[in-house]
Amino acid sequence: MNLINLVRGFLMAVADSMPGVSGGTIAFIMGFYDKLIKNIDTIIYSKTIREKKEPITFLLQLGVGWIIGLVLSVKLISSIFENNIYLISSLFIGFIVFSIPYLILEEVEVLKKNKKGILFTVVGAIGVYLISSQSGEVINIGGSLNETNYIYLFFSGAIAISAMILPGISGSTLLLILGVYSQIIFTIDEVISFNFANIDILIIFAIGIFFGALFSVKTVSYCLKKYRSSIIYLVIGLMIGSIYAITVGPATLDTPVDKMDSTTFNFIFFIIGGMCITLLEKMNRREKR
Repeated sequence: MNLINLVRGFLMAVADSMPGVSGGTIAFIMGFYDKLIKNIDTIIYSKTIREKKEPITFLLQLGVGWIIGLVLSVKLISSIFENNIYLISSLFIGFIVFSIPYLILEEVEVLKKNKKGILFTVVGAIGVYLISSQSGEVINIGGSLNETNYIYLFFSGAIAISAMILPGISGSTLLLILGVYSQIIFTIDEVISFNFANIDILIIFAIGIFFGALFSVKTVSYCLKKYRSSIIYLVIGLMIGSIYAITVGPATLDTPVDKMDSTTFNFIFFIIGGMCITLLEKMNRREKR
């Protein structure tokens, strides 16, 4: 078992469970986003078992870490978020701010070839700002599901996974906008506690995630091959926009608090986040060697 893949999956799950942060952003920050998309694409569309063997091993290791991170997020880390949301938010902002220069340096040759692509950065940042500015009415979909509930849950899952795969756009934020975030987290908590009364909610949601992943992974994989510079510019914009998404995250908690501002921002945790990114960057370089 590759420890670094477990850590990667764990951090992605923690990010995915927190409104304002994307697991795709973490994958990009840690330098394995391309590998993640390529491996998922290979598993879904490759016809030979031999080609699928290595990607399956990678994703299984990532998946174990992701499940551990999700369980801890729902059971333990959520309470830490509630009580220390400004510290955690400052940490994630440190992740993003320090990772953007590394991303630019990694892709500098690609970016130089298409300087007009800077427009995609603006589009990405504005897009995340507009999405994060919305707030959804909480929808109660417990109990017996009707056909409308099934359809809504299906598309909620498809939309959420598409956002989680894209760096910068938070799937959790979109679930909040759609009004099902609290319901999904509550149902996951119930299932973890071996209460399967509402497991049909998660089954329909998971089916939506599966089909959403089929579409989004293939689309992202194609775009990275054909329009890499534009996509990198877009990702930078999404990451810049996600800083705003994180600052409004505290207002989306079950017990909302004020948005982050200069008085609640914690510089020490911001620097800790930056140091973590620097350490991860060194680990990535060592792994590549």
